[in-house]
Amino acid sequence: MPHPELPLLHREITAWYASNARQLPWREESATPWALMVSEFMLQQTPVVRVLPVWEAWMKRWPTPAALAADPVGEAVKAWGRLGYPRRALRLHAAALVITTEHGGKVPGSEDRLLALPGVGTYTAAAIACFAFGIPTVVVDTNIRRVHARLVGGKALPEPNQNAAELALAQRLLPESSPADATATKLANAWNIAVMELGALVCTARAPRCHGCPVMQQCAWIAVGRPEPHYKPKGQPWHGTDRQVRGAMMAVLRHSEAPVDRADLLGVPDLAVDTGRRLNPAREAGERHRAWTDLHALPAASEQRERAFASLLADGLAKQGADGVSLPR
Repeated sequence: MPHPELPLLHREITAWYASNARQLPWREESATPWALMVSEFMLQQTPVVRVLPVWEAWMKRWPTPAALAADPVGEAVKAWGRLGYPRRALRLHAAALVITTEHGGKVPGSEDRLLALPGVGTYTAAAIACFAFGIPTVVVDTNIRRVHARLVGGKALPEPNQNAAELALAQRLLPESSPADATATKLANAWNIAVMELGALVCTARAPRCHGCPVMQQCAWIAVGRPEPHYKPKGQPWHGTDRQVRGAMMAVLRHSEAPVDRADLLGVPDLAVDTGRRLNPAREAGERHRAWTDLHALPAASEQRERAFASLLADGLAKQGADGVSLPR
């Protein structure tokens, strides 16, 4: 059943957003669908504070899908910097190619066509359709799921993995709209972004600021005494993982102007001494760069380094050529 105070929730949360929303460049009226799409790719599992400078540099260099598509994919991976999960850069470049060749250089405006693009899943397609094209569709990210779980479900956290019940709840909570009612459509779109922002700024996973919430009095979680989560969230480890080794190798490749010798990339700092050979020129030129220092300082066994390197090749994030290892071209 719909929440008994649904109109009040719609009114209070969207009004709160109007007064408290962060001023982000991809939310400006002048922002293009491409600008919004780039932000959605970058914001996946990455906080806004880290995304902002990379997004700004990206949009300055590649203001359109065609501009990105015209450059080698390795340039996209390099520009991705330290955002993490660099396969997103590969997929964004691939999507830019499809948009350029099949959609006249314009980001498609329907969920179905967006879903057909590389790297665009259900959430991303809905977010672009809603925020870039004003289509009143259900948008459900981690922040929205958490707000819904507390406000309506009375739980501290949503389920570990999104399920059909959560999608159904989001559909019930979405303000009704119709093509003939522009005001209702605008409210539906505002609701999605407002709930998302409430989850990001107030209804946070840890230490929620309930007294700053516009609907604290209507919150089911507050009403039942703010019970503890029904499971212990598992964080994603970093130190000592293959991801850390991959990241260190990617940092070296991003900062190297020439291909890197495989042995150097695998972190064999004394190989030149053992063999009497000259260091790879790329390593010599960047020996003092922190990326090399960080890579060689990792306490990772050779098996883990080999495994991480092989995964970079398999993912298309690195290429092994006759002259060494480099970013994809």
